[in-house]
Amino acid sequence: MILFPAIDLKNGQCVRLEQGDMARATVFNLDPAAQARSFQDQGFTYLHVVDLDGAFAGKPVNAQAVEAMLKTVTMPVQLGGGIRDMATLEAWLGKGITRVIIGTAAVRDPAFVKEAAKKYPGRVAVGLDARDGKVAVEGWAETSTVTALDIAKRFEDAGVAAIIFTDIARDGLLKGLNLDATIALADAISIPVIASGGLASIDDVKAMLAPRAKRLEGAISGRALYDGRIDPGEALALIKAARTAG
Repeated sequence: MILFPAIDLKNGQCVRLEQGDMARATVFNLDPAAQARSFQDQGFTYLHVVDLDGAFAGKPVNAQAVEAMLKTVTMPVQLGGGIRDMATLEAWLGKGITRVIIGTAAVRDPAFVKEAAKKYPGRVAVGLDARDGKVAVEGWAETSTVTALDIAKRFEDAGVAAIIFTDIARDGLLKGLNLDATIALADAISIPVIASGGLASIDDVKAMLAPRAKRLEGAISGRALYDGRIDPGEALALIKAARTAG
């Protein structure tokens, strides 16, 4: 199980939103690169980054901040937000991003995702952000008519590295992960699934390590880390112990 610390970028700053609402943003760090370095120093092994402005604009907006992070840390970084064509995807991979996350284009242009996953095996993830079971797109500004499972099934055998499943209703609100829905999705497909949205406490980390969640690749933590609700050392020690025991 991987615990991914999250850095969400808005106006070049490290923020957290509530339920994806850009008007409900809390700034946690003016220097995203320093935040990334802090996470690495705490022992995290994989960083999750989202260009929020890019998700709305449909193209990278916070590239400068992302590039500064890539120069600062050695751990792998997965990046989402505004990646909707091959040129953008390849540019990020060329700059050192380990894994790109495709969200809106996974709904609008599945052929692009399949082409990218085939061309860059293991380096393309799909971000499925669900509101009441239906996938939201365009930085969560619009809700589509398809379910997360419908879309995930499109990419079976396509070489997609992971599905990142976010419950928008819980995101940024510290209500706890929607593990039932996330595990149900993971059990229905062969692609690894990462839980996102609402991780609130060390109990959520423990729940991720329970036998029923064994198919999940990991979970993303944002606000709970920034607020100090989760002690990084304790969480990472639990994960390490579970890995050793398993």
